[in-house]
Amino acid sequence: MTGANSFQVSGYGPERAGWTRLLARDSLARRLDWPILFSALALSMIGSLLVFSATRNRTEINQGDPYYFLIRHIMNTGIGFALMIGTVWVGHRTLRTAVPLLYGASVFLILLVLTPLGSTVNGAHSWIVLGGGFSLQPSEFVKITIILGMAMLLAARVDAGDKPYPDHRTVLQALGLAAVPMLIVMLMPDLGSVMVMVIIVLGVLLASGASNRWVFGLLGAGTLGAVAVWQLGILDEYQIARFAAFANPSLDPAGVGYNTNQARIAIGSGGLTGAGLFHGSQTTGQFVPEQQTDFVFTVAGEELGFVGAGLIIVLLGIVLWRACRIARETTELYGTIVAAGIVAWFAFQSFENIGMTLGIMPVTGLPLPFVSYGGSSMFAVWVAVGLLQSIRVQRPMSA
Repeated sequence: MTGANSFQVSGYGPERAGWTRLLARDSLARRLDWPILFSALALSMIGSLLVFSATRNRTEINQGDPYYFLIRHIMNTGIGFALMIGTVWVGHRTLRTAVPLLYGASVFLILLVLTPLGSTVNGAHSWIVLGGGFSLQPSEFVKITIILGMAMLLAARVDAGDKPYPDHRTVLQALGLAAVPMLIVMLMPDLGSVMVMVIIVLGVLLASGASNRWVFGLLGAGTLGAVAVWQLGILDEYQIARFAAFANPSLDPAGVGYNTNQARIAIGSGGLTGAGLFHGSQTTGQFVPEQQTDFVFTVAGEELGFVGAGLIIVLLGIVLWRACRIARETTELYGTIVAAGIVAWFAFQSFENIGMTLGIMPVTGLPLPFVSYGGSSMFAVWVAVGLLQSIRVQRPMSA
């Protein structure tokens, strides 16, 4: 087999040489994490059925075509899968060198949301309408750039062998990088996305080996910041009302508490095996708002019952388990941090989405990864899967 030195002589860069050695010595298919891939695909396919059930009779939103959302959900999944393949091919190490460009592009896009190009959906001014029925939510992609950007900074000197762990100056730089887009997203306001980003930052810091004082300090600062946001009236009225309804479920059951009350009824009526796909009375009767996006889990609870809803949780658990394994097994800190950031993102967003349908978390408008309808969310989570696969594929090979 041709040695590594000959790759350099013939003009191949280290990334290309690594891929050539990989393909020559080991099958790419064997290195992929198939449990993650199959679980993510299964979640997206289950989601397509749930989205179809929730929208096939909603003539006011499906433009008279019962298959409108089903087709688009499948298209979004296909595009997301292609983005995953592209991410694996480019590689997380190559993307590491492109972080400044990606970061600048993501900040530019979320700034556009604050201009007249931005659009308000469900109270959150966080969308850019592209026309033809398509829209973009840049905050979904900011989650990825925060993970990559912080990982690049925190791992730079450690992976180079200069430091055993990130120093205080590096941590401050990483936090500053994350703070800029988070503050912009807060201005939209998109509180749910900001909550996810905060959890991502904490997960990244824990994985980087930074001093625990930073983690506890951020938790304290976050608590003070939440109190300040509440007292200064930065939140919109609908966001305050959602938190009030969470604290007091009996508050205004026909108004702000309507969504969560109907969601509980839908899930509770499913029993063990559910009413059957397309036969849920709450879903068919259109009692649960935003059931194809934020409250898609209620369709599973009502029509597929505890078994079907439990299957979704198990599949999400497999994705998280395998992602944790990838983070643990990689030998480079950069890969560990990226994988840990994705774990924190998926874990919290899944818990928040399912929790708000059960009434144990406030309603924040976060989609259920892979399952909820939405192009931006679907593209972002599949890019994240691509990053996980790249980290696993490009692990150092045994001799």
